Amino acid sequence: MIVVMKPGSQRGQIDGVIGLLREMGAQGRPIDGAQPPVIEILECNGKLDRRRLEQASMVERVVDGATPLLAVGRKAGEQTLEVPLGRRAVIGGQRLAVVAGPCSVEDEGRLLETATAVAAAGAVGLRGGAFKPRTSPYAFQGLGEDGLRALARVREKTGLAIVTEVMSPERVACVAEYADVLQVGSRNMHNSPLLRAVGEQGKPVLLKRGWSATLEEFLLAAEYILRAGNPNVILCERGIRTHEEYVRNTMALAVVPEVKRLSRLPIIVDPSHGTGRAHLVEPMSRAAIACGADGLLIEVHPSPEQAWSDGAQTLNFQQFRDMMTALRPIAAACGRSLEAGDSPPTDATDA
Repeated sequence: MIVVMKPGSQRGQIDGVIGLLREMGAQGRPIDGAQPPVIEILECNGKLDRRRLEQASMVERVVDGATPLLAVGRKAGEQTLEVPLGRRAVIGGQRLAVVAGPCSVEDEGRLLETATAVAAAGAVGLRGGAFKPRTSPYAFQGLGEDGLRALARVREKTGLAIVTEVMSPERVACVAEYADVLQVGSRNMHNSPLLRAVGEQGKPVLLKRGWSATLEEFLLAAEYILRAGNPNVILCERGIRTHEEYVRNTMALAVVPEVKRLSRLPIIVDPSHGTGRAHLVEPMSRAAIACGADGLLIEVHPSPEQAWSDGAQTLNFQQFRDMMTALRPIAAACGRSLEAGDSPPTDATDA
């Protein structure tokens, strides 16, 4: 159980509530950094006078349960939050946002070729990993800051917003210098120091669901970011690990409408990681739009068979163009549309 104070509560008023709890035989502990202030109730003996507590000075409400969604929860009638995606688009509005690009930044030439192609097809963001968390320590780990610099230069040439992953609190400032959106990957969804660090900086955050996380755990991870001061969080469903081995992950699309019911945060879907198979990316993208997703995160490469990572789930340029064409009438049927990008400055080379 927690006590939520009203915005602007002073230390004396917080101490007053803690004293009142002590009179009732309970212990109260302020939660560091919470705005508005929150007091966790500890050692409760079951004899709390809840009415008296709710009438205390500057108390907003008393919340039952250990895991309330105070920051990310959706109030009745509240619209989905619109989170900026660079200078040209938002995620969470009437238009669907597609972010596409390679799993890893390999070299600037291929990155620019890919960015130009996906922008021409209608993408508004470029994804690409400069720091890559890999299962094997012997797999390619990314180009690091050289990759970030390449992403920034490609943004200048194409206008696409940059979405790239940050893996540790120590790297947040570096990645934020180059990226438009900082991605917290599936492996790090439970990394509370990293969640706090991205919450303390000003760029939007794309939070991927952990591969074995429940919906509640997913939303509480977002709560960490918002509580640290950053309201601009985009959720991303990327599949969960189950007994099924045919696909890389099980694409749990039921989470999309449930997030829309519980939370005001926008949610996008990553069918590339969600299936691990390129031929399943388009049908799962169709389904994602139909069930209410606010956008897509798609892996695209000029020659997927030569990609340094995750080639099996990656589309080539023609496949991506065909998919975008197929998605437009589905978006229209759902009362949405695909965000159209500006014409890129150079021609793309097909795969």
